[in-house]
Amino acid sequence: MNPTKLKDRQRQRRRFHVRNRVVGTAERPRLTVFRSSKHIYAQLIDDLSGRTLASASTKTAKSEQAVYGGNVKAAKTVGQKIAEAAKAAGISKAAFDRGHYRYHGRVKALADGAREGGLQF
Repeated sequence: MNPTKLKDRQRQRRRFHVRNRVVGTAERPRLTVFRSSKHIYAQLIDDLSGRTLASASTKTAKSEQAVYGGNVKAAKTVGQKIAEAAKAAGISKAAFDRGHYRYHGRVKALADGAREGGLQF
């Protein structure tokens, strides 16, 4: 098998393994993380209705302050922004969906920032 296809298949298997256990509802939406090399994105998703309730990313935060979006400091800022957006939407609890990413580095920093902002998961 092509090494690229194998890597994609393994990544998809890891993502599905996490997603089978995490379901977002209106009371406790799923906090999803997407990480690229230059940016990090977070969304609060209600899976039952298929709606995004709140979102934050380094692209939106970048307009406020010129920082590089691919580091731990920026990820923590995005975590705090998503917690503020959740409070504005009346959400206090979430289910953390790390996707296929390991829980360390920028993903962990985003989660810690969201917890500091008041989100519980």
